[in-house]
Amino acid sequence: MRVRIAPSDGLEAARVRVPGDKSIAHRWLILAATADGRSRLVEVPGSLDVRSTAACLGSVVPKGRAGLDLWSRNVAAAVESGGSTWNVGSSPAELEGPAPILEVEGDGRNGLVQAAQPLDCGNSGTSMRLLAGVLAAAPFRSVLIGDPSLSTRPMERVAEPLRALGAHVSTVDGHAPVTIDGARLRGVRYEVPVPSAQVKSAVLLAATAADGETTVVERVATRDHTERALGALGADLRVDGRSITVSAFQHQGFDGRVPGDPSSAAFLVAAAALTRSELTIADVGVNPTRIRYLDVMRRMGIEVEVRVERHEVGEPVGTLAVRATSTLAPVRVERDELPMVIDEVPVLAALAAHAGGPSWFVGAGELRVKESDRLAGLAEGLRALGHHAAVEGDDLVLGGSGIAGGRVASQGDHRIAMAFAVAGLAADRPVEIDGMEVEAVSFPGFSRTLRGLGADVEVVAP
Repeated sequence: MRVRIAPSDGLEAARVRVPGDKSIAHRWLILAATADGRSRLVEVPGSLDVRSTAACLGSVVPKGRAGLDLWSRNVAAAVESGGSTWNVGSSPAELEGPAPILEVEGDGRNGLVQAAQPLDCGNSGTSMRLLAGVLAAAPFRSVLIGDPSLSTRPMERVAEPLRALGAHVSTVDGHAPVTIDGARLRGVRYEVPVPSAQVKSAVLLAATAADGETTVVERVATRDHTERALGALGADLRVDGRSITVSAFQHQGFDGRVPGDPSSAAFLVAAAALTRSELTIADVGVNPTRIRYLDVMRRMGIEVEVRVERHEVGEPVGTLAVRATSTLAPVRVERDELPMVIDEVPVLAALAAHAGGPSWFVGAGELRVKESDRLAGLAEGLRALGHHAAVEGDDLVLGGSGIAGGRVASQGDHRIAMAFAVAGLAADRPVEIDGMEVEAVSFPGFSRTLRGLGADVEVVAP
C-alpha cells in the first residue's frame, strides 16, 4: 500500500487512544497461558507480533487453545473495523465503546504440552525470545522458527543464559531456528552483556520454574514490564538497583486491561509537535521505563504533561497531554540513554530532521538488528526525502535542515514507515511511502488515525 502524506497546517485538538501495548500484551499472554486458572485480558492489541505469541501459545496450552484460537480468528475483523484505535473527539464519553476481551484458561507451567509443529513466531523477536524462556523448563523439545527477517536476528543472546540455567538450547549460526530441549533448571546469577528487556524477561520467566534464586544484573536499565507483572501476581521478587532476583513461583489467573502503547503514542506526540497542535492521548501506559523518549522530546522543546490515573497488573496508566510547540531544538542522545529510547529512535529522528540544527544519536548499533537495519534505513530514507543524514560508525547524524518531500519505501519496518509519515507532516511537499501496510505490526489503523485528526492522508495505490 502506497500512502501520500501532505504537509499540514495543524491537527484537530482531540482526545485519542492508541492500540494496547505490545510489550505488555506479550508478557500478559504468556503469564495467562502459564497461570493456574482463568485469566481475562481486555484490549489485547491485534498487532501481528502479538498474534504470533497467541498462536504459539495455543499450540502448547491445551486448556487455553480455544480462547486463543477464537481471539486470533476474530481480532483481524476488529482491527479492520477500527476496534484498535479511536479518534472521535474531545469528550471522554465519546471514547467509550466495546473492548475486545480475551479469556485464557491455564493449567500452570506443568500443563504445557509439546507442539505438533514448529512454533512460528512470524516477525516477532519478542515472541521468540520470551517463549524460549518459558519453554526452557518444559520437559520436551520445542522448535521456534520465524520469517526471513526474524531468522537473521541474533538469538544466542537468549540461548546463552538459558543454557546457564540448565536448558539445552541450539541455534543455527546464532539465529533461528531455535531448538529447546527443556530440562530441570537451577538458579543462576546472570549479567546481561547487551541491554535487552527481551533477554532479561526470558531469564526471569525461566527462573520462575528453577530451583533456587536467579539474579539478573543489567548494565543499563531496560523496560520492566516482566518484573512489574510478576510482582503484582505475587512472586518473591526483589529489585535492587539494576539487579533483579526471583524464585520459583506459580501464579493464579488474573484480570487486566492492557494500557495503550507509549511507543505508538510517541508518533502522535511527534505529529502534534510538528504541526504545532495540541493533543491528549488517553489510557496510555506511563511506565517510566517506557516514556524516556519524553525526556528527549522535552530537550527539543516539546511540552508533554504526564498524568497517572490507575494501575493495571503493576503498570501505571494515564494520560499524555501535548502542548503546542513553536520551534524544535536539535538534540544529542548519548550512548547510555539510547537503550531506553531504542524503539523511539525512528520517530525522534523524524523530529530531529526538522530541528534546525545537527542532532546525534550516539552508539545506535543495536538498530542494525531490529526488524530491519534501522540505522541505515533511517539515513537512506531521509536522504531520499531531501534531508542530510549520515551514519558515522554506530552514530546516526541528522542535519536538521527539514525535509523536501518525495517518495520512500518503508523497508518492511513499521516504525520506519510511521516515522516517515510523521516527518511528512512538516515537509515542503507531499511524502509518499511504499509499503505502509506494515503499520499493522504495531499500530493498526495509524494512517486512519492521522486522517481522523485532520491530516491529509491518501492511499494512492493498494
